[in-house]
Amino acid sequence: MTAMRANIGTMVVAFPGSFDPPSLGHLDIVRRAAGMFGELLVIVAENSRKNCLFSVAERADMLARLTEDLGNVRVGTCGGLLVDFLKAEGIRLLVRGVRGPGDFSYEFDLAMAYGTLAPGIETLFMPCDPRYFVLHSSLVKEIAAFGGDVGGMVPPLVAAALREKYGRGKGPAAGP
Repeated sequence: MTAMRANIGTMVVAFPGSFDPPSLGHLDIVRRAAGMFGELLVIVAENSRKNCLFSVAERADMLARLTEDLGNVRVGTCGGLLVDFLKAEGIRLLVRGVRGPGDFSYEFDLAMAYGTLAPGIETLFMPCDPRYFVLHSSLVKEIAAFGGDVGGMVPPLVAAALREKYGRGKGPAAGP
């Protein structure tokens, strides 16, 4: 691995993900990373293996609105190979949130692949806040699809977007 010689308070780092939908766990990592680095680029990635509920543009818009109070966070989108995007942006450090051993194993494999494809790109693993240990976007979508309350899992803006997607309007979530 390559040694980094930049002051972390001035570094531009990236936090990529599918964010379908953005959760309180995602936002926890965003806020913590934004507090450590000069600039954080949240990258909404297209993932052909996932059947996303929200379009890339919808997810990017939600994240931009959810982070507008953070002056050092910007949101971008990536439709191709992440390492190519990072090289074009001049970013050498990725932040990845991990909930447990399964996440770590998957993210570790990705970090090794990124390092092979683009030597000099490093990955920083941040453990999630214990409150979000079992929070998965697929679980959020399943609960929302059946009219369950996802208020403790996602911000109100995202909860409203989920109700709209599942045809439940702006009122309280109704049963199936």
